[in-house]
This record gives sequence, C-alpha cells and structure tokens, in this order.
Amino acid sequence: MVKIARVETFTDEFVCFVRVTAEDGAIGWGQCSTYNADITATIFHRQVAPWALGARTGDILGLVQRIEEREHKFPGSYRCRALAGLDTALWDMRGRREGKPVVELLGGTARPIRAYASSMKRDISPADEAARLSRLRDDLGFDAFKWRVGAECGRDIDEWPGRTEEIVPTVSRALGDGIAKLVDGNSGFSPRRGIEVGRLLEAEGISHFEEPCPYWEMAQTKEVADALAIDVTGGEQDWDLAAWARMIDMRAVDIVQPDVMYMGGLARTLLVADMAHKAGLPCTPHSANLSLVTICTMHLLGAIPNAGKYLELSIEGFDYYPWQAGLFRGDPFAVRDGKVGIPDGPGWGVEISTDWLDRARYQKSDHLT
Repeated sequence: MVKIARVETFTDEFVCFVRVTAEDGAIGWGQCSTYNADITATIFHRQVAPWALGARTGDILGLVQRIEEREHKFPGSYRCRALAGLDTALWDMRGRREGKPVVELLGGTARPIRAYASSMKRDISPADEAARLSRLRDDLGFDAFKWRVGAECGRDIDEWPGRTEEIVPTVSRALGDGIAKLVDGNSGFSPRRGIEVGRLLEAEGISHFEEPCPYWEMAQTKEVADALAIDVTGGEQDWDLAAWARMIDMRAVDIVQPDVMYMGGLARTLLVADMAHKAGLPCTPHSANLSLVTICTMHLLGAIPNAGKYLELSIEGFDYYPWQAGLFRGDPFAVRDGKVGIPDGPGWGVEISTDWLDRARYQKSDHLT
C-alpha cells in the first residue's frame, strides 16, 4: 500500500479544505470542521501532518487512532476537527482509486434521500418562520422540518419572552398534517423546563426534541427522555467515544446525532453508528451547513443499517452564511421532491471550486522536505 507524501490545506476563517497526495500521485480531498478553521489548520499541520506523512493510506481508522495515541496529551474538539480533514481526504482518495462513491465503499448505493429542512434562526418571528417553511413545503416538496426553541445554552431564558410557546403551535399548525416536525433546544433548558416544553411538543404533533438540556449533562437529558413519549435526541457536540458509550448505554437519547466533522471524520463516526445500531438506536447525524459535512453525511446515511429517517439540510443560504458561497462546482444540495441525491461520482463525488481555492490561505507539509 502506498504512503502519504504530502498534505495541503486551503483555508479561510470558516472552512479548511485538505488535499492529501500519495507517493503514486493519487489525491483525495477532505475538510476539517468549519468555524475557526484557520486555527484548526495550524493544529492540522503541527499535530496531525507529522504522523500522517509516510503512513500507509489503506487503514484509515488505524491511522486516525494512531494519531490520537501520538497526540494523547491533546484530546478534545480541535484535535478531532483537524483529524476530520485527513480522514475525509483519505476516504475520497480510496473512492477515486476504486472508481466508486464512498457510499458504495460502505456497502450502500447512491440514491435520492429524504431531507428535513433545518432552520438555524432564532432571530425570526414565529409568523415569519411559519411562512418560510410553508413556502419550502410547497415549492420544494419538503415533508420534514426543524426549527428552534428556547435560547442556545439559555438556562431556561427564552430568546425573548414567550417565543417558545408561540412558535411551536404557530409553525406546527401552519405546516399541517402529514409533515414530520422537529425542534432543537440547543442545550437551552433544565430538565423541569425541558419536560414542560416537551409536553407542548407532544400536544402539537412534534416528534423530535433535540438537545433539550446542556449536552454535557447526560443525566438531565435522560430525565427528559424518560418523561416524554416523543424522541429526545442529541450528540452533535460529542467527540469522545467513551462519552458516546455512556450516552448509549444509559439511553440518554432515543436517536444519536454525531457530526462527521466534530467526530474526527467518517471512520470514528461509523464507530458511533455501530454502537447505536447494536443498542437498537437510529442514527440521524448533525449536518448544519452546506459544506462537505453534509456531503459526507449523505454517503453515511446511504449505507448504515440504522440510518435515521432523513438528512439534515440547512435552509440558510449565502445571505445568512456568506462563507458557504462558492465552495463547490455546481449545486450538490439541489432539492427535488424533498430529497437530495447522494453524489455518485468517485469519492465524495463533488469538486471544490478552484476560484475558492485560489483565494484561500495555502499551507503544505511534505515529508520529502
């Protein structure tokens, strides 16, 4: 098996794309996790690249685990955010070598998959949220939606007084019957308040209550989950496999939601999905922006046996997240009848815009120099 000869990053404040080149000239493209990506790129070159250069390209999980061991004094989110760039580039390289999309490498098939339209806004009135989600239902055929309640890490203080009690029925009733309805608490509630909000959700036909309590307080989330009939979900922030094992063992959530980039890549995410599968829990990953994370999640959902009902697809465009503009050639997130297509080209099946790459800050690590 050939070895890694060079790793390169192309970075701005929000996005860090990674290109890995093998000794035989094969390449693969990946991405570190978004936000403060310029900081992550520094970690990538200083604490990931030295162990990756000269390593064999075949055993992706083994290499990721070895780097974790080499950098055992630096556990945490940034190490995983950096590792994601290496992992996802190596999966892309493998797919390009074999002429297959990653979903096929995992035993699945490239096909259209159902998506839920995911709102990221809290600075929007209930009436305006209901109107824009209803338009997406009518124009693009979405039949599943998620919107925000509470305030992010809000300690039971709403975004503004009464917003949660207003937005839940307003949006739910506007969307009508036959629609899957999800809400996200973003660690906003105590167990008492979370259960109170959960009762409102049950009464209004919402089926999915995401991260009701501070995510690091698993017992609090479990208290809410045990009290409600609807699904209580979480895990997007978690990267520690031991934490995942505890979460799943104690049944703190009904659905697991790992984020491929926060987790450190596809290989580690597959471990979480497998743990959940053995425990009988579905996996509906977190993919809250239109970067490579959502592409990777498409491939994952097309292959795992415990895939959740839908893909999270952000509805916030370039006006809300300007940094998303121009990342890829074409539109890999095009929606038709409420579904998006898993790319069927080799690897991830997408091409990064050369214009974006030309504007990015460039760094290289090469074991030959």
